[in-house]
Order: sequence, then structure tokens, then C-alpha cells
Amino acid sequence: MPDDTPNGHHATAASEMRANGEAATRDAKPGRRIGGSAGTSSSGGHELSFGDAWEYAPAPESTKVEIADRYGHFIDGKFTRPGATFATINPATEKKLAEVGLGAKQDVNRAVRAARAALPKWAGLKPSERSKYMFRIARRIQERARELAILETMDGGKPIKESRDIDIPLVAQHFFYNAGWADKLHYAFPGRAAGTVKPVGVCGQIIPWNFPLLMAAWKIAPAIACGNTVALKPAETTPLTALRLAEIFEEVELPAGVVNIVTGDGSTGQALAEHEDLDKLAFTGSTEVGKILARTAAERGIRITLELGGKSPNIIFDDAAIDQAVEGIISGIYFNQGHVCCAGSRLFVQEGIVDEVVAKLRIRMQSLRVGDPLDKNTDVGAINSKMQLERIEEYLEIGASEGVDVWSANGSLPDRGYFCRPCFFTGVQQSHRLAQEEIFGPVLAVMTFRTPDEAIVRANNTPYGLAAGIWTEKAAKIFDVATRLKAGIVWCNTYNKFDAASPFGGFKESGFGREGGLQGLKPYVRL
Repeated sequence: MPDDTPNGHHATAASEMRANGEAATRDAKPGRRIGGSAGTSSSGGHELSFGDAWEYAPAPESTKVEIADRYGHFIDGKFTRPGATFATINPATEKKLAEVGLGAKQDVNRAVRAARAALPKWAGLKPSERSKYMFRIARRIQERARELAILETMDGGKPIKESRDIDIPLVAQHFFYNAGWADKLHYAFPGRAAGTVKPVGVCGQIIPWNFPLLMAAWKIAPAIACGNTVALKPAETTPLTALRLAEIFEEVELPAGVVNIVTGDGSTGQALAEHEDLDKLAFTGSTEVGKILARTAAERGIRITLELGGKSPNIIFDDAAIDQAVEGIISGIYFNQGHVCCAGSRLFVQEGIVDEVVAKLRIRMQSLRVGDPLDKNTDVGAINSKMQLERIEEYLEIGASEGVDVWSANGSLPDRGYFCRPCFFTGVQQSHRLAQEEIFGPVLAVMTFRTPDEAIVRANNTPYGLAAGIWTEKAAKIFDVATRLKAGIVWCNTYNKFDAASPFGGFKESGFGREGGLQGLKPYVRL
């Protein structure tokens, strides 16, 4: 997928305005820019010169991961011979990694039939035996963790230190956690006798590209722990770790048909979602597609859980520990290039501290290293695809046209690949598109508030309701604000912390149902 610009990183008007990490502000005359150093103090006085303070010697991951030229689907316990295929691309290099099966209706039919045939034996298996298979999967994930992390980074673009230290450990954790519940489901739902908690049946699962292997674990682990069987479709741009997980299923001799994986594009996902022999549908992805799938499930009378988009508020009160809060802002929006449905993409700062927060955020942002995702020093990797980068750049243009001020990280970008500098906009108003629409990139909208009541009203003024962050030293304020926010997850004095024992999900257009914890088991059982 060659780039169509001379330097290989999409030189749109918005990106040109940020070419040197320059802070572009506007006065009363439209179009006039005043350039300022990224280290300028908020008072306009002394400037901070970083020089080469943030330069690091490259530390690329040296382990080589074997990738086949072509992959088929994983159906009924074995890989199929590839038929029609499509290419999966390394977004950091724009080079092809492999050809992957393009699933058609007949492939989906075979996968669902295999899951249906395997259901009676798997559901009837002694729960402690199901646990043993899952514990083996979890341990094998740990043993192959480095390989999985590298493959996740190559296929998706996220920094290796995130894949290595966050994604893959959480993948293993979800299998360990749900394995522990397999023979204790009657304790998970009080008042039930042993053996009375039954599986739903055959589960169709569709996962996104931002956390490919972790999303597969979120979906597969609770489903099979409860005795269900699965037909899963990974995202079109990130299928490789799901197929590597299928190899692990083979290694641990998971019974054939318990988990089936069909790769493909949107038509493959549609074929799976509309299949007449599903008992349960689970989807993580865009709100637009989620609405279509909700209608499909309602028409057919099957269960569905949806984890959709977000435009989550991160609220900083004037009594917060500012340096700690700035780290939370960075984690909230620039983690995984902003490809996070619960990203803290709307920052609300109490008026009395906004200058201090913005100044410290500007300084901290300059320390972020954008580049090769396989380099262990990289903080912000590649945008997942050319299409997603173009979407982000469109919003940068929108921000420029709305007259807000933009600050972006310094430094050059790689000549090839899909890269975007982390940035934030100040002077954003509630009516601006930057404050209302999910961008799914390293773009932050900064707004202000005066009172807790105003912060809550503004934070809730969105069609989404997935997550929120609160920063304050007052415990009473935390509990008061948290209970009034319309969000499924509220982090207090932290952000983007996940655990298999903690439920995750949203309200309003962010979906319904929960994944993780006891609550994540409920959609997969009949009580």
C-alpha cells in the first residue's frame, strides 16, 4: 500500500501546520498564526530548551517471529487450505506480512456447524476438565509471550513495550481467571445448585483491531469456561495473533470445534452475525455497526452484548496532584496511539489550574517518542491503517477550521508507515466536533469548568457513556462525582487500568453488557 505523498507521511494542511511540533495559536484575525516554542512557560517568560535530552539509542526487538506466507481459517480443530485471500500489512513499514483467508459464507457455515457439533460434548464435560484446558492455554500464552507480543506489534502498530507488558499478560490473565470459574459457576450466581448453570450455546464473536489478542481473550475465555462453543472473526487488519492463538489451541489439544476462527473483511463479519444457528452474539467495534447488529439480534431473538465507541471525560480538579494527573492524561489519550474505545479524549480542567496543567502537559508530551513500534524506547507507534490515519488527519483539519489552538509533539516522523504526532487542542467548546465525535487517535480536546456540577453536566453531554477519570485528593468528591457520571467505568486518580476480575462496558451509545469479572460470565449462561 504505497503512500501517495512525497515524504510518505501524509502532508495535509493540518499536519504541515504541526511539521515542527510548533504551537499554533490564533488571534482575533482568522488565519493568523503565532508560533511558540514547545517549552515556553505559561507566563510567556523563560523558555525550556530540551536539546537532545530525549534522544535514545535505538533498541529494536531482535527476536525473529516466523510468519507463514498464507493462512487459512481454523475450523473444527484444524487449519483449512487457503482459498481466496487478502494481505495483512505492517502499518509501520507498509509491507505485507502475509496473505490471510478471506472468509465467505460457506466458511462461516462450516465454522458454526463445527461449533454446534462440538457443543454437547463440551457443555457436558466435567467443569474441572474444562478448567484444565483453559489453564493449559493460559500457561502456553505465557510461554509464547514474547512471540505473541512481537506479532501483535508488527500486525497492529502498537509499541512493543505495550504489547509485551500490558496486552499479552492480560490475555493470559483472562484465561487464568475464567478457568478458575469454570467449576464454580453456581457460586458466581448465588442460589444456584451445582450443575444448574447451563451454557447459552453457540456464540458468534466479532472483535476489533485495537487490542486484537486481548479482545479475543475477553470473548473466548468466559464463553468456553461456561461451556459454550465459539465462532470468532478477528479484525481485517489484525488477524495474525488470533491465528497464532489457534495454534495454541492445537497444541493443548482443545477439542475440535470448541473454538473456530474465520478471518475476513466486513462481509465475513456480516455473514457470521446473520447466521441463523447462533445463540449469542458479541461485538466490540463502532457504534454504527453495533446498532445494526443489535437490530439483527432483536429480530432473531438471540442474546447480544455490545462494547462500542466512547468519548470519555478525564476531569482534573484544582486539588489534584497535578504531576500525577498529567501522567494520567498521557496514559488516557496517547496509550496505543489513542486507539482505545475508553480513551480519555475529553480533558476537563478546573479553571484555576488550567495554565499549569497545559504547560506541564506540553512539556510531558515532548518526551514522547514516536517511531518504530518494535523499538523498546518507542512510546507512540504506528496508526493501525492508512484509512484510520486519514480519518485522524481529517479531524486535525476540522480542529484547525474550528479556530482552536493546537499543540503537538516535536520531532520528525518515519519516512514510511502510518504515523501521527500526539497533539492536544485548547480553547475547545462543547459544540465543536472535536468535543463530540470519537476520533480514535492521539488527539485530545482540552476544556475548562468552574464547579463540580458544571464538570458533571459537561462530561455527561455526549451520546457515549463508556468511561471517565476523576482526579482529586478528596475522597468524598470522588464518590459524589463518580456516582453522577453516566459512564460504565470510572477511574479515580488513575486511568486505563484493567484487570480480568473487573467488569468493563458502557451505557448509552457505548453499548450494553459487561466483559470481565463475574458480570462478564452472565451473558454466557442460562440461569
